[in-house]
Amino acid sequence: MNDIVLYIYYSLPWLAVIGLSVAVVAGMAVGVVWPRWLVYPYLLVFFWITSTSYGSLAVFASRSIYSRGSGVLFFGVVLWAMLGAWLCARVAAGFGRDATPACSLRPWFWAWSALLAGHVAIGLVTGIPVAASLAPSGFSNIVWMAPLVSLLLLAFRTQEHAIALARFILLAGLGRALFGLGRWAALGGDPNNIYANMNALQIRLTFFDINDSLLCTMAFAIAAVTLFQAPRLASGKWWRVVCWLTLVATALCVVLSYRRTAWIGFVLACAVIVLRLPPRARLHWLAAGVPSIGAMLAWVAVRRLDQPHPRGAIEGGAGVGNLLYDMQSGRFGPESERVLELKLALADFLTHPLTGIGAWGRYHGYGAISWQDSPDGGLFLHSGVLHIALKSGMPGLLLLAGTIGAFVICAHRALRTLPPALLGLGLAGVAGLAFMLPDLLVGTPFPQVRTTQMLALCLGLPYVALACMHDGAAQRVGPGVRAAASPPHQLARA
Repeated sequence: MNDIVLYIYYSLPWLAVIGLSVAVVAGMAVGVVWPRWLVYPYLLVFFWITSTSYGSLAVFASRSIYSRGSGVLFFGVVLWAMLGAWLCARVAAGFGRDATPACSLRPWFWAWSALLAGHVAIGLVTGIPVAASLAPSGFSNIVWMAPLVSLLLLAFRTQEHAIALARFILLAGLGRALFGLGRWAALGGDPNNIYANMNALQIRLTFFDINDSLLCTMAFAIAAVTLFQAPRLASGKWWRVVCWLTLVATALCVVLSYRRTAWIGFVLACAVIVLRLPPRARLHWLAAGVPSIGAMLAWVAVRRLDQPHPRGAIEGGAGVGNLLYDMQSGRFGPESERVLELKLALADFLTHPLTGIGAWGRYHGYGAISWQDSPDGGLFLHSGVLHIALKSGMPGLLLLAGTIGAFVICAHRALRTLPPALLGLGLAGVAGLAFMLPDLLVGTPFPQVRTTQMLALCLGLPYVALACMHDGAAQRVGPGVRAAASPPHQLARA
């Protein structure tokens, strides 16, 4: 018996390798035939697994799935898995002789790749390790957004695929919202609660990670369009109930996150959604939906702002001033650390406006910031735009502006031309990016793998909807006139 146990013990590594090899081969087989079935589990990881333990009181924090393997492979295993899925989708498209859908983001992502390669080359010349140049604390995560956008375009090629993807996002958002609300009601909310654990505020929240609120916002947008602009997609009573439940649960989940960036972003997303709805539905929203959401936001805002913050601008004070407590300085004492962080980074950017301090660089004086007292000190700051400017200088800022501009042009066209059946998918991406605007300005999106991949999903959805719209038009008129139904120059303008 002991010998059998010993043999099993020594064979476990080999069994693990064999099992992993079989899983990879099976995944490749599935990916070549049905590439979209590799996309769903990949997205589910980012939908359901949080990326931060910031604010938790746990003594030991387990290593995030998003960073596993990065010490050996430079990047996390999840990103390499996504690249493998893209290769399968590319092979599948080659076998089917399907043209790659046009995407105006492609040249901008190539430019980001060239900029990163330049930083790696300069780093090697100056003695900087490749791992430091490619670290997430720089801007390499932006380059990794490109394969996900391309994978979405390759994997979802028909209107049925697009509708299925929209429903997947809606159900994932509903499930995540119900989990967050249930934990909030019965288990004290998210354990990563910096407001209660470190700032002594008597509040509990659904999710601290902004990406959970982003998923809820995307599901909210799809449910709104399904109910008010594409009712035939919710013809069944059960599906209408799911959509109404999604509207209520996701809105509550975002509001009870107590994140200021989530509140402002949700208001921006709702504005995008309302402006795209038909006039009659828009009036209903203005009469009922906006006051309801406004009342929820007012209630939670009062709960948070009426509690004196230990680092508030006014000693013992409370109220509206606490909304920007970390951006204001007291009458006496040092300047607010949040403002000081931005000033120090801005000073370094103005010193190196053309090149930045490098993808590996740390801004001077970061030791004066309390939350920068870690091995990653000085590698990140609370402003996505300033982060890019600091690390890559004016070239990075121009690329960021060009990438956003290309998306805005595509989004404008998508919201004007998409049929109701595909509008929910396209609007989810646009509303998601609108939701993330505050975080891009005062958050830390680019050093986070989960956030950048969720941003890539938002960027890709309008392009997927447009490509599927043209594919659906070609199928309706027949294969003989497919080229006339979807001329390449129309997609190129997207």
